[in-house]
Amino acid sequence: MRYNEAMTNALVETQLNFPMIHRGKVRDTYDLGNDMLLLVATDRVSAFDVVLPTGVPGRGIVLSEISAFWFRRSGHEFPNHFIGMAHEPEVANQYKLGDLDEAVARRGMVVKKAERIDIECVVRGYITGSALAEYQKSGTVQGYDLPANMVNSQAFEEPLFTPTTKEETGHDLPLTVDELWKLVGGNIAWPLEEHSVALYRMASEYAKAMGVILADTKFEFGIIDGKISVIDELLTPDSSRYWDANIYEAGKSQPSFDKQIIRDWLTESGWNREPPAPELPDDIVQQTIDKYRDVYQRLTSKELAL
Repeated sequence: MRYNEAMTNALVETQLNFPMIHRGKVRDTYDLGNDMLLLVATDRVSAFDVVLPTGVPGRGIVLSEISAFWFRRSGHEFPNHFIGMAHEPEVANQYKLGDLDEAVARRGMVVKKAERIDIECVVRGYITGSALAEYQKSGTVQGYDLPANMVNSQAFEEPLFTPTTKEETGHDLPLTVDELWKLVGGNIAWPLEEHSVALYRMASEYAKAMGVILADTKFEFGIIDGKISVIDELLTPDSSRYWDANIYEAGKSQPSFDKQIIRDWLTESGWNREPPAPELPDDIVQQTIDKYRDVYQRLTSKELAL
């Protein structure tokens, strides 16, 4: 479907017959009882910490399906909160979700409730973005001393674990590994680093075999039944920077499979990054969902109908 023909198909708000726990920039979270949650990835889009007035139809479906793919693929090795997709009959029956509108069910994941650890666990395999900016100023990235003369998009010898705080408002604050240990203690900090780097390595190796480079990503963890478990989304284009391995070339910026198209358009529009944001043109919306569908198909070898 060409979404510029049906822009009203964007699901930007949900109102369900379950208690709402949280409405984030993208996800609406509902309490299903018995320590279970319904996590609905809407088609809302945020940029520069502002939710935009234009949704991207189908984006929430892609985000949820990519998370589900990775949760299933990694769950035997890394405990996570994922139970199943809300549109799957066995899940819908068990959790009494049969009355959900199809648009919501296709964007919804049933997950276990967790005690969230308020740390963003960022792992970087390549130098780009804020890491490149810091390196060009100081030769370091969040406490790591790096070789001289690294260039944009160059691979690190080993992935870097560069955690941040998780702030409710404003920007997350970068932490060194030592600062993380002081903040949460070694019993939490050590497994966060070990799990994050191991999960990145697993995903990066798989993605590369599929022709995609996982440049960097961020994970969130919580405690479920006494175990540190992966929660929230997993390895989506919103939480990860994916590049096309076939055109990758160190020394320059790489096109990525995410909403960078939107950020670039907003920057060129002259918007001052304060609410309200401008409406997105149809062609920018179309290019964005095409990118999301493309990376899903590359990773899963399946085409996702929207």
